Amino acid sequence: MTDLFDPSLLEGISLTDVRRPGTEHLRIRPLRSTDHEIGYLTVLDALVPSALTKDVFTRQFELMKACRPAVYYIVVVEDTRESQILATATLLVEHKFLRAGARAGHIEDVSVRSTAQGLGLGKLLITTLTAMATSDKLGCYKVILDCSEANVPFYQKCGYLQGGIEMKYYAAERS
Repeated sequence: MTDLFDPSLLEGISLTDVRRPGTEHLRIRPLRSTDHEIGYLTVLDALVPSALTKDVFTRQFELMKACRPAVYYIVVVEDTRESQILATATLLVEHKFLRAGARAGHIEDVSVRSTAQGLGLGKLLITTLTAMATSDKLGCYKVILDCSEANVPFYQKCGYLQGGIEMKYYAAERS
């Protein structure tokens, strides 16, 4: 079992403001190479259903872990009583030429298992990734994310401001 990133990056992040009573059995930690087996992809299916095999998961995990400097920081919330992933989110760290080589954080793929919604896990994930990104260890000068209009109030409660318009271009599907 291998962690995607050094778990010490999560140390010192205060989550007392966002942790709810009765969630003591939930642990936030880095994605692990074995999380395919305890429901990680089921959580992601809420965003876009996929039939990712264990081999492809392992290959993607190793590809992400090998990036130097590190770019991928995927956290999960694990129910330690059930050994099951309940939620996940990704932080990508962009190393820029602008601002004298600054870093910018991008939050992606925020997803909470339907049976765990209402426990405050989304806010827990956003708070954790924002604190990680802006910590002295990662040093991002800003953290940005895209969301649907319906989710704007949630992210505003997490301290985010609406700023800009998202544009997308989807490449043709490859066979």
